[in-house]
Amino acid sequence: MINVVMDRRDWAILLALALIWGAAFFFIKVAVTHVAPLTYVWLRLTIAALTLAAWMRWRGETLDLPLAVWGAITVLAILNNVAPFLMFGWAQQHIASGLASILNATTPIWGVVVAHIATSDERITPAKLAGVVIGFVGVATMIGPDLLTSGGSFLPQLACIIASLSYALAGVWARRFKPMKIAPLQVATAQLLVGALVMTPLSLTVGQPWIGGAPSAPAFGAIVVLALVSSAFAYVLYFKLIDSAGATNASLVTLLVPPVAILLGALFLGEMLTVVQLAGLGFIALGLAVIDGRLFVAVRRRALA
Repeated sequence: MINVVMDRRDWAILLALALIWGAAFFFIKVAVTHVAPLTYVWLRLTIAALTLAAWMRWRGETLDLPLAVWGAITVLAILNNVAPFLMFGWAQQHIASGLASILNATTPIWGVVVAHIATSDERITPAKLAGVVIGFVGVATMIGPDLLTSGGSFLPQLACIIASLSYALAGVWARRFKPMKIAPLQVATAQLLVGALVMTPLSLTVGQPWIGGAPSAPAFGAIVVLALVSSAFAYVLYFKLIDSAGATNASLVTLLVPPVAILLGALFLGEMLTVVQLAGLGFIALGLAVIDGRLFVAVRRRALA
């Protein structure tokens, strides 16, 4: 049974993921400043996959998944790893990490739409529909000026939005593994292994990582942190959260990510966001609050009391 209202354990996982993935945007910026996105994604997925595979072996567990499952795992790897990692990596070569994290916060908005279409127990409600509309107003506020003026950051911002849609699709797609009795650790390990396998020929033939030489120490360190913490460890937590709280609740982590990413970007990268971008964040945050509904329920109860 999926918990519509999250318990303390779910909230603890959500907050941990917010800290981990908020810091991830800072580390991505460090990585792609020195390493091409294809190489960065390949290294991140490979290190993360090998780490989780070694962890499973140490625990005496095996993947041993039915052959029919690997097709679904491949789709998950592309939606949840390959495509969004590449798009965010490329985008952050051109825009601030804080801005990328704000656009990533549209994931729950897309998640409401995708879950309504693809599931039977996460249907859209009038409140959720209102939240979606408000969220899209926030997106239009942020990217509209660049679209009208042919600004150079429009395409990177669009890439972030497409990556967020990909994450939303992945969140709903991942639900199919619970009825199959596949543990979150198995799902996380399998998707990272497939993602690394997909990226290996792509990186070697197109990216040709040997041309640019070895990554600098800061870039390689950032990639290792992204692989071990933001991928290997975080995905195990994420799939546990989907199992217990549902795809829509799990995607709320993106609401908590921007403050962490913005703070780190300002402190260590000298990034500053414009008033328009912060206004867009405000609309997106309001939309997510409406979708979630718990804040308004609490206010109403207090008013009645």
